[in-house]
Amino acid sequence: MERFEYIAPCHFGLEAVLKREIADLGYEIVSVEDGRVTFAGDGQALCRANVFLRTAERVLLKVGSFHAETFEELFQGTKALPWGEYLPKDAKFWVAKAASVKSKLFSPSDIQSVMKRAMVEGMKATYPADWFSESGDAYPVRVFLMKDEVTVGLDTTGESLHKRGYRKMTAKAPIAENLAAALIMLTPWKGDRILVDPFCGCGTIPIEAAMMAAHIAPGMNRNFTAENWRHIADKKCWYRAADEAASLIDRNAETDIQGYDIDEAMVAAARANARLAGVDHMIHFQRRDVAALSHPKKYGFIITNPPYGERIEGKKNLAGLYGTLGERYRQLDSWSMYLITAYEQAEQAVGRKADRNRKIYNGMMKTYFYQFIGPKPVGSKR
Repeated sequence: MERFEYIAPCHFGLEAVLKREIADLGYEIVSVEDGRVTFAGDGQALCRANVFLRTAERVLLKVGSFHAETFEELFQGTKALPWGEYLPKDAKFWVAKAASVKSKLFSPSDIQSVMKRAMVEGMKATYPADWFSESGDAYPVRVFLMKDEVTVGLDTTGESLHKRGYRKMTAKAPIAENLAAALIMLTPWKGDRILVDPFCGCGTIPIEAAMMAAHIAPGMNRNFTAENWRHIADKKCWYRAADEAASLIDRNAETDIQGYDIDEAMVAAARANARLAGVDHMIHFQRRDVAALSHPKKYGFIITNPPYGERIEGKKNLAGLYGTLGERYRQLDSWSMYLITAYEQAEQAVGRKADRNRKIYNGMMKTYFYQFIGPKPVGSKR
């Protein structure tokens, strides 16, 4: 099959996690940059990446790149790209998003407008026509400008990959599914270990953990824009990816995953979401205040996204909340705790300096992933 380059954007700070995921799928890493990983593969890679990647935001098929400091250079560079190799004559095409960082061209709307006109002119080189009906399948384009280097890709995904399809009920400030998965993957947690989220909200972290434990691919129950791009990846490619995903599921995986929240409505939402994800039998959700956090067993993991005062409550209450979390964690003396927060006094309130601290951008918000690492189980290599 023909070889393509793909670009997988992700949250800033999580590139290494995504790189490992792509390598585990067997694909060659071409480059790693802030917020994206480029890799090489055939048409089957397009399908498998969309179905299996837990931490990516989407998968772009790279059309090309060039340097542009003026709109004329942007027009000519876009026009020269091999659009006829990717777009059929009746393709519906548009620049869905333009992002610019440290570049002379910075207006997204102007970039989109110029590129659309240039794409039409480029298409004319392959398909002799004065206009295009755009009555066929959708081919949304995304473009990144970084220091005047323009990278152009076709969006094969559609709705962001964080939308697995199971989260119908949400909290006020839910953590994205792909971010939750990445946080879990940054810890040594495995499916046979205890995991508790004392601020579970609509259940995202426990659900993502259960899906990992059962080897349920995140993209199994959703659709993708490129499913009709048969000249890139035909239907058999998608069927093979779906069959592979189905063959890996372990419905009998035994877990000890628990999610608590003080809001009964959130607990009900978490249960409903887990049911839609097919993992409700693997998670115990319960209405419980963080002050009641406890567990009889050793060597468990707390992985959580506690309130940080941006949207849920005022910062004046956070010191007490994090202090209570710290008190309860100290009673779990063999446990590890991992929490993501934008609350800058988190370590002080918890009462312990984190063993590790990773900066992660949750959208435009700078957050920190504090890692309080407990002892390894006796006789364990983890």
